[in-house]
Amino acid sequence: MLQGVAAGAGAAFGLSLVPERLLASPVSNSNPKRVIFFMQNQGFDPKTCIPEGMTGSSSLANAKLPEPISALEPFKERLHIINGLHGIHTSPSHSAFFGALGGYRGSDGVPPSASTIDYELSKVLPPTLLPHLCIGMDSIENMTTKPTIATLSASGAGQPIFMHSNPNHLYQMLFGGISTGDIRLQHEAKSNLLNQIEMLAAANGQSLPSAERLRYSQYVQGFSDLNGLRNRLDTVSDHLRKFAPVVDERYTKPKFETDWHDILLDLGISALTSGITNTLTIGSGRGEIFGAWKGLGVEQQGHNLGHMDQPDNPIWIKIRQYNSRMLVRIMEALESIPEGSGSMMDHTLIVYTSNNADKQHTNGANWPVMLLGNFDGAFKTGCFTQLDGKRPINSLYATILRAAGQNCDRFNMDDKLAKKFDDGTGPLKELLV
Repeated sequence: MLQGVAAGAGAAFGLSLVPERLLASPVSNSNPKRVIFFMQNQGFDPKTCIPEGMTGSSSLANAKLPEPISALEPFKERLHIINGLHGIHTSPSHSAFFGALGGYRGSDGVPPSASTIDYELSKVLPPTLLPHLCIGMDSIENMTTKPTIATLSASGAGQPIFMHSNPNHLYQMLFGGISTGDIRLQHEAKSNLLNQIEMLAAANGQSLPSAERLRYSQYVQGFSDLNGLRNRLDTVSDHLRKFAPVVDERYTKPKFETDWHDILLDLGISALTSGITNTLTIGSGRGEIFGAWKGLGVEQQGHNLGHMDQPDNPIWIKIRQYNSRMLVRIMEALESIPEGSGSMMDHTLIVYTSNNADKQHTNGANWPVMLLGNFDGAFKTGCFTQLDGKRPINSLYATILRAAGQNCDRFNMDDKLAKKFDDGTGPLKELLV
């Protein structure tokens, strides 16, 4: 029981969900930056995002976006489509798993070999109460039976970060302290229980053998982190009330899995707009080969979707359009909140791609990416960039770190690996202003 609950709290194999980097308030007087990673499984075919007939780098101003991403047409001036990065060294096949955001070899069931870019950015960006939040979208059966799963993000070697997939659990963690009625009672009961378990676990673990004591202490730390987060969120309850989403029947009586997808996105947006977090990772398909979209009228699900060609496929058009509408919701929410001389969106970067490069059963030779937002003027927008396939996805991550203020020439790639997989060094100049 201790292992299961602590893992759900966000701690496993030495991971602490909430690093000890906190602000007294989730809002500061400066212009904090934030980054959102949206990872769709089963690959991202370039033909579903590159305007027809566009083969070389050029402006998007007079181009018409393909049908799968047509919802982004009004936001073309904020969009940067990138083609020609590679991830051959990640050996993606069905998925690169942790390697998609880590830029290293990943595989099913293999623990991460280093931290991922989203976690590293959460350390560089201005501190928040919960520096890094991961949410995962899947079939309703998987999200119910496995409310947390770790396949995409990591805080270090062998230290996975869990995605939250049950919106009821996530709402209680983020906003339980400001709720009323049954949700409030459940929040208080769970808080009291976890406090007691933490104290008992801390006391009783001393009798274990030394090898087990270390592993046991890691789960105890999970309870400590979760309990500490609850207490810190309680101190800013008045602020959080302005941003908490409305709880409706979709939480407890979802008709389709997309009901939970939608409210998970609402919770992620609320965490961003309230200032609880500055780094959000969204895993549609949760970094694996699963996923379902019956709410869109798509009966097929899971691995079978990866064996379908994506261009001109009505099923994949529906899924990609759904993703695009989600991206629009994020942008509109951030655009509506003033920050500095502009809005929150002016200081935000959204990275949309796949944990599986361009397609299912891929070798990773091409890894299309879309960027939305200019990250406080750092990135070019309103354009398409065609690269020559000699720079890895690691170079994109190094570029984002550089824009965030970290002096980084390479991300998770030593000189030996770079000689084989990277023809350059430093940030991708084609992307920066």
